[in-house]
Amino acid sequence: MAGRENVIKKKSYDFALAIIKLNKDLVEHKREFVLSKQLSRSGTSVGALIREAEHAESKKDFLHKMNIALKEANESEYWLELLRDGD
Repeated sequence: MAGRENVIKKKSYDFALAIIKLNKDLVEHKREFVLSKQLSRSGTSVGALIREAEHAESKKDFLHKMNIALKEANESEYWLELLRDGD
C-alpha cells in the first residue's frame, strides 16, 4: 500500500505544530510557563510515539506504543482544558 497517506501520522504532526505555536503564544504573550511546558511535552510526544509505533518490533509493541500515544493525547486534552478554564 505504498503511496497511501498515513492520516494518524499527519494529524499527530499537525497537532504537534499547533501545540508548538500555542506554547510560543502562551510564553510570549500570556507569560504562562508551567502549564504550557506540560502541554508542550505531552502534545509533541503523541506524534513521536506514533512514529515509534511505525517500526514496532511486534504487534504487542505496536499496540503498547499506540496506547501510550493515546494517554499522552488525553493528558494534552487535560492541560488544554485547564488553560481554557483557568483563564
